[in-house]
Amino acid sequence: MTQSHQPKALVVGGGIGGLAAALALANQGVQIELLEQAETIGEIGAGIQLAANAFAALDALGVGEAARARSVFTDHITLRDAIDRSIIAEVDVGAPYRERFGNPYAVIHRADIHLSILEAVQRNPLIQFRTATRVVSLEQDAYGVTVIDQHGERHTADAVIGCDGVKSAVRAVLIGDEPRVTGHVVYRAVVDVENMPTDLQVNAPVVWAGPNCHLVHYPLRGGKQYNLVVTFHSREKEVWGVRDGSKEEVLSYFEGIDALPHQMLDRPTSWRRWATADRDPVEQWSFGRATILGDAAHPMTQYIAQGACQALEDAVTLGAAYTAANGDFTEAFRRYEHARIARTARVLYGARDMGRVYHAKGVDRWVRNSLWKGRTQTQFYDALQWLHGWRAENCLSQTPWLADA
Repeated sequence: MTQSHQPKALVVGGGIGGLAAALALANQGVQIELLEQAETIGEIGAGIQLAANAFAALDALGVGEAARARSVFTDHITLRDAIDRSIIAEVDVGAPYRERFGNPYAVIHRADIHLSILEAVQRNPLIQFRTATRVVSLEQDAYGVTVIDQHGERHTADAVIGCDGVKSAVRAVLIGDEPRVTGHVVYRAVVDVENMPTDLQVNAPVVWAGPNCHLVHYPLRGGKQYNLVVTFHSREKEVWGVRDGSKEEVLSYFEGIDALPHQMLDRPTSWRRWATADRDPVEQWSFGRATILGDAAHPMTQYIAQGACQALEDAVTLGAAYTAANGDFTEAFRRYEHARIARTARVLYGARDMGRVYHAKGVDRWVRNSLWKGRTQTQFYDALQWLHGWRAENCLSQTPWLADA
């Protein structure tokens, strides 16, 4: 350790990525001041999927068992045609998947995965919270960083990690780029199992792929609830953001869909509407004593269900980089971004490509429906190895062309 004083870092944002980053650094002896703009530390949203790489990261953070206790372990992942019901692809994520990747595939409510990390954060005496604190600017010099909140109060530390999501204030200062609004709208809802059609109560994430749209459902909280997600190409010019939605709008985009998946559109009593966006990957996201993580660094669309998984990988890698750099934050951030930029860019591009696959129509739909015919489970696992096979113990392995950067 190079510092003669207690090292301190500011973590901006108290979502999944922010809590994980705070825990990863606190586990290395760093004092953390976590700044969250909401009045309370919590999480909104519905369900998310956790692949084996997410559990590898959660285990490295020491919260894997807490997350497992709140998860639903699924039997398979299924992609179906929303027009004719045919199965396009099905991946077994039971015992063979666990044997291959060393961890399960699960689904969980976003609030439950957040709580699993929050509990460990609250037990750590090195982590202090400041809620109702919105960062508006950032300054740094050779000796430390200062962030200024909406009240003009200055918060100082040795380093800052921006985990403040897709509209990151820290990223705006460091990079200042614009988001890429996709034009795709996502509606999310959670319904109780009693309100879920019986013939859709399957222990699996099921994706129904339709023309310019798709639907997803899977169980949550021991099967007591179901997560419903619908996505469509909007007719409007969209602005990145979240608001309440309407059933009438949803139904207007899903004409021609088979009655089996269509019936779930009537079940939610309320919907939340996300106009989605991502950002083009950048070659640098760490500048001196400041870096970014999770959606602040690499916001991506939801089509391969890796947003939270990648934020968890980021946090573990950041903690490992800090240790490898002997407590030098600038060097740690350099190592962290070199280990993460190419990988997260590949995931981001993969999500964009899968969005096109899901929403194929006409001849493109016929091509999509033939892509995985005859593929064995081993071949599916081989294709997923680069993504689901991530391990914490080699998280700092650098991409060869970045090794000497």
